[in-house]
Amino acid sequence: MSNGRYLKTEFRDRERVKALGAKWDAEARKWFVPPGRDLAPFAAWIPAAEASDDVLPAHELEPVKGIALSALLAGVADAIARAYGAGVWTRVEVSRADVRRGHLYLELSERTPSGDAIAQARGVIWESTANSIVPAFQRATGVVIGAGIKLLVHAKPTMHSLYGLSLLIDAIDPEYTLGDLEARKREIRVRLQREGLFDRNRQLPPAWDYQHVLVIAPPSAAGLGDFQAEAERLHRHGVCRFDYVHSRFQGEGAAAEIRTALLEAIDGLQGEMPDAIAIIRGGGAVNDLAWLNDYDLARCICELQAPVLTGIGHERDSTILDEVAQQAFDTPSKVIAGIEQTIVRRTTQAKTNFGVITKAAQREVLQAAQRADQAAVIVRTRALQSLALATQQSTGWITEVRHNVQRQLQAGQHGIHDSLASVRASAGSHLSEARETVARMSAEVRSEARRVVQLGRERSTGLQSMVLERTAALSASAADQAHRDINDITASARLLLRGASEKSEGLMREIAGQGPQKSLRRGFAIVRTPDGAPITQVAQAPSGTTIEIEMSDGRIAATTQELEKGPSHE
Repeated sequence: MSNGRYLKTEFRDRERVKALGAKWDAEARKWFVPPGRDLAPFAAWIPAAEASDDVLPAHELEPVKGIALSALLAGVADAIARAYGAGVWTRVEVSRADVRRGHLYLELSERTPSGDAIAQARGVIWESTANSIVPAFQRATGVVIGAGIKLLVHAKPTMHSLYGLSLLIDAIDPEYTLGDLEARKREIRVRLQREGLFDRNRQLPPAWDYQHVLVIAPPSAAGLGDFQAEAERLHRHGVCRFDYVHSRFQGEGAAAEIRTALLEAIDGLQGEMPDAIAIIRGGGAVNDLAWLNDYDLARCICELQAPVLTGIGHERDSTILDEVAQQAFDTPSKVIAGIEQTIVRRTTQAKTNFGVITKAAQREVLQAAQRADQAAVIVRTRALQSLALATQQSTGWITEVRHNVQRQLQAGQHGIHDSLASVRASAGSHLSEARETVARMSAEVRSEARRVVQLGRERSTGLQSMVLERTAALSASAADQAHRDINDITASARLLLRGASEKSEGLMREIAGQGPQKSLRRGFAIVRTPDGAPITQVAQAPSGTTIEIEMSDGRIAATTQELEKGPSHE
């Protein structure tokens, strides 16, 4: 039994007396005022007979200025109860949420667009009410009531003389919270579209292949383990390198922390952009993911020069990052699966291309050999033709020289005969005249005749020597010209043969350079069966077939999956 003063209340008065500080006596099933507490605020509920016991005689009363604080607060509580007795729908933002003994205690606020608090209050949802409205709210929105979430609550304000103002919440509107989350995304989306940035990363071409991926995730993300298990397998076999950056993904300042960590990681690559950037985290409440709906972070993703892959939450979850990324996956596991599928597709294409290259190289070798043979035949034919032509020209020149010499000799002989005939005629004439004229002239005539004959002989000898010398010079010149022509023809033939040889060797080097090892170093691979037979068609490796993939630095074993057969490139 209580030592306090019992109150005479009705059911509707319970909240008011409780707010003034009354306590409930479960055995007596009555509200009472604890000992030492001022009874004035409870005057309306104290029976008249009991109240008279506390009234002092008039001569014992002392004048007191003002009213007690409890009385003031009781009046405020009474005014609030009369004004908001039915409760009112109120827009609030949760700053903190704690569950104690089944009751949900909230710290509520109202903030300006710049984030400054302009109102604060405490709120409470009693256990009996929380057990019904909180699960319903979470099922409808996917939101766990916590810091940062905005709510539309039906609240009844109450005033307690010790604990101050509180809001007793008995209902939550899920549509308001969903609308606020969507409005935040819509605002960011419209702003990025107005600035021409919204589609920038989405318009980047997808990675043709994956050799280096930068991953940013919370250090203990639910899906990070599954992602890393598959990624480590690819990294271990030298297929793709993964660099990890960790950051908080929820809470005040999480978006700025992600952006800073991402930009610092890219700067650390020193200009070597990865093939893709993966942003991943496991599932969670909608309000946990809502921290990612940040304008600055979304703009950073839009302006990245590498395609961004997102795997955030579950299939039903969506953030603004999923909208601006080049490709969005439902979960982290699907991100790594998409990367693996691209790598497998490129490996299959490499195998097909290697077969095409091998066949093309074989055709090129055959054609080069044929061209070399044809070139050799042409060189030999042209060399023989040039030699034959040079021989014919030399023979013609020698024949012409001989004819010229013979003509010169004949001309010299005719000149001698003519000179002798002329001398003889002149001598006869002189002899006749000498005989007829004077005998004494006989000796003179004979002498003159002898002189003329001697002169003719000397002249004919000089002409003959001149003809022989000229003939010898022409013969020597013709022989030298013929020798030079033969040397030029020989040199030309050698140059043609050397050029054909060098061209053949170049073709052979080019053909030899198309070998498998060079193709492997370019990033291609050879796919074989375990016994070493090459696989060139998808039909040769149905699902479940064990295959061996040869690369530039070694071989790996793999098992095929069901793949779509692509068009033949033969």
